[in-house]
Amino acid sequence: MIRMQFLSTRYQQYRDFLLALPARMDREGEYVYGGKRNLIKRFTAPDGEQLIVKRFHRPRFLNILVYSWGLRKPKGERACRYAAVLRDHHIGTPEPIAYIEERQGGLLRESWLITSQCPYGHLLYEMGTAEPEVYEPVAHALAVFTAHMHDEGILHKDFSPGNILWDRKEDGNIVFSLVDINRMYFGDIDIHRGCANFARLWGPKRFIEILVRDYARQRHFDEEKAVVIALEARRKFWTRFRKKHDVPFQLEL
Repeated sequence: MIRMQFLSTRYQQYRDFLLALPARMDREGEYVYGGKRNLIKRFTAPDGEQLIVKRFHRPRFLNILVYSWGLRKPKGERACRYAAVLRDHHIGTPEPIAYIEERQGGLLRESWLITSQCPYGHLLYEMGTAEPEVYEPVAHALAVFTAHMHDEGILHKDFSPGNILWDRKEDGNIVFSLVDINRMYFGDIDIHRGCANFARLWGPKRFIEILVRDYARQRHFDEEKAVVIALEARRKFWTRFRKKHDVPFQLEL
């Protein structure tokens, strides 16, 4: 049985359209991303708005019971709930529109999250090969964005280039939006947890140093200590990563 667990009030009139999207995922929609686990496609709503539909893979083994019995919220439901929290704290993330589940015999099979499409045209992957005139203003703006988020007691546990969209507005300000937000931490974020959160970011070492120093100033942390923590976390992450994968940018440790 497929049921809608959440529906945005502004989309009540399109309930039937949204409920039909799971059945259309395999044969319709514009492909956005898809690996072995999840599939993301773009659909056009009746009012012309572009929607993003993410289908989460079926839970396996014990996770079937963990998610089905409510011991832990399914990924799509978490992302939906967390999006509301982020937006309440003025942290950019696409608007959650609907969350849909398929269950058989009370057990969770598949789930879908439907959101608005973020209009920002850039990902932080670009920092991997960016010149100083590009990455410096992004580093300054990202420091302010992240400091605000951490001051609010919110931390994205997968703070990586593919999950941070950005763009430059007409007034010159750089803005950000977070995606793939089913893994979040809520609570006190000290200098260690906060600075280690930058470990997965791409870009030259100087990009990270500018970012961390600005972040430390925003949060009244010791700059030198913050840089040491961030660079050590970065070194550990990328040292592990490159044992099994090619590093997709020129890495400075």
